[in-house]
Amino acid sequence: MAISLMSIRLIINGQAMMMKFYDRETELELLRNERELSKEVSRFTIMIGRRRIGKTALVKESEKGNKFLYFYVPRNSESLICDDLAAAVRKDLGITMFHSGRFRDLFEQLMVYGQNNNFTFMIDEFQELERANKAITSHMQNLWDMYKGSARINLIVCGSVQSMMVKIFQNYKEPLFGRATSIFSIDPFEPSVVKTILRDHNPNYRPDDLLFLYTVTGGVPKYIELLMDTKATTFDKMLDRICSPLSLFLSEGKDLLISEFGKDYGTYFSILKLISKGKTALNEINTSIGMDCSPYLDKLDREYNIVKRTRPIFSKENSRDVRWKITDNYLRFYFRLIDSNQPLIEMGYYDLLKRKIIDDYPQYSGLVLEDYFRKKIIEETKLTKMGSHWDKKGENEIDIIALNDLGMKATVAEVKRDPKKADLKQLRERAEALPELRGFETEYRLLSLKDM
Repeated sequence: MAISLMSIRLIINGQAMMMKFYDRETELELLRNERELSKEVSRFTIMIGRRRIGKTALVKESEKGNKFLYFYVPRNSESLICDDLAAAVRKDLGITMFHSGRFRDLFEQLMVYGQNNNFTFMIDEFQELERANKAITSHMQNLWDMYKGSARINLIVCGSVQSMMVKIFQNYKEPLFGRATSIFSIDPFEPSVVKTILRDHNPNYRPDDLLFLYTVTGGVPKYIELLMDTKATTFDKMLDRICSPLSLFLSEGKDLLISEFGKDYGTYFSILKLISKGKTALNEINTSIGMDCSPYLDKLDREYNIVKRTRPIFSKENSRDVRWKITDNYLRFYFRLIDSNQPLIEMGYYDLLKRKIIDDYPQYSGLVLEDYFRKKIIEETKLTKMGSHWDKKGENEIDIIALNDLGMKATVAEVKRDPKKADLKQLRERAEALPELRGFETEYRLLSLKDM
């Protein structure tokens, strides 16, 4: 994947620093295209992505040199939110607006302003508007429908609370449903980008440095930035940075998810902790918690996009042979190695926390290494299907099966941290026993740290 060498201005620990702006070329092109279209008619873009994924930096990069109003919605009353928006308008657009404490008044003035001025208006953490006043989205819908044809405004709304953003914009019963002209998600960096960033900061990195960076951050830009900017570019330095008194990595998991789950977070946390520890089947989770957790797992999957169900690659869609997996690397790391060691953190025993992580890391990182290679293969190969295989007893596993049905080619791989523990003969025997692979030209691969 191509890497953009554009730069953005960041403020880190009070000091101005120049950082590369990595990747995101497709997203930048989409945003710039919407900006051009807005010169003729108003555009409404919805951008969804987890916290720290770089939504704001991306939009600001795309809007360099253009008339741009940026507004971060604080968790506050509607009247105070309006005070902040009026101040942002004065600062970014150079105009004064008056209001009576109602968001709709300011939004209408901006729509009217857009009739004679083409500009981009970004609303960051949009879901906080609905928390302040549920009627705001209805007011916006009425005003948007009234003025969109005559105005030339490029409206971009972002949010990091996945469940609320989906509800506001993708539930047909909601006022703003169907108003967006463009909706897209911002995903973490792919393995190749994570690798490039680490190489830029540490040309002599070791494979375990890269794996640990991927294990902890999962490609989330802000997490990578926090480590690289403090010169934490090796396994040991990253571990020191993570296990320090003021480390964001020790509290981010709880902070991130409480904003999603609200008062019911306890049950969700228990489920995520069990999955991170290897209890991935529904019956294991139900037995451990003492209740039917299906509704919670469905919400974690469909509404929150935090877990996903996995089945053996050749199983039927309605197969009950399901394993649950946490999709976010940082959250998987948090529940496996941070949340379970909270007593050590509360007592300030950071050295013991590091020892705990080091002891569990070889086994845990082997699972993350599988995920790394799945994404790496998807980046490098044209595929129609990818998955893993295990039999009804949960045995005879094959880590990776990647298929191209059109070319009748397959890649079958076993992943081990230590290549000496991989068995090519056994891998071939397991794959040849699968009737679904007959007729495919199959490549067998043993993948380890040295192949990253």
